[in-house]
Amino acid sequence: MLRQLEPSDAEALAELVQRNRAFLAPWEPIRPDSYFTIAGQQDAVATSLALQAADRGHSWVILDEHGAVAGRINLNNIVRGPFQSASVGYWVSQDAGGRGLATRAVLEVAEVAFGLLGLHRLEAGTIPENHRSASVLLRAGFERFGYAVAYLNIAGRWRDHLLFQRIAPSPSAEPEARRAHAQ
Repeated sequence: MLRQLEPSDAEALAELVQRNRAFLAPWEPIRPDSYFTIAGQQDAVATSLALQAADRGHSWVILDEHGAVAGRINLNNIVRGPFQSASVGYWVSQDAGGRGLATRAVLEVAEVAFGLLGLHRLEAGTIPENHRSASVLLRAGFERFGYAVAYLNIAGRWRDHLLFQRIAPSPSAEPEARRAHAQ
């Protein structure tokens, strides 16, 4: 379902972003034409891998049921120390939508984030009109916690965002919750 992003993914990602340019445009920042080329994706992959090496981000490709690259998912803006938090960003190609790929990818990334990476909190945002993305987050165990006015510049406009979060399960709270239910 997921595989760590590799430099060799640039060509497949370039083909996907070219093919899905109009589909993704309402949900993303305006991108320069160079972003939609192999060289542009090589740069994007290199940037992601540099952030990963610095533990400031982690990136994967989302694979479809045939093992083909169908999208990307990232942990962005990792903050360590007492916060232990990151934001989640993802997309899948139009032809891969509606099959649960994004939901499974978000669930898998949450497992890695809360397990291997030791994060405490994940955050994600979506513009209010992106009902599919909000549904993905809710199905993946996120809860809506806020509304941010003029949060990100999307498609050339400062757009409001619904904010979602998911907190790592607390091993120490589980026995306490069981005791409370037993009383």
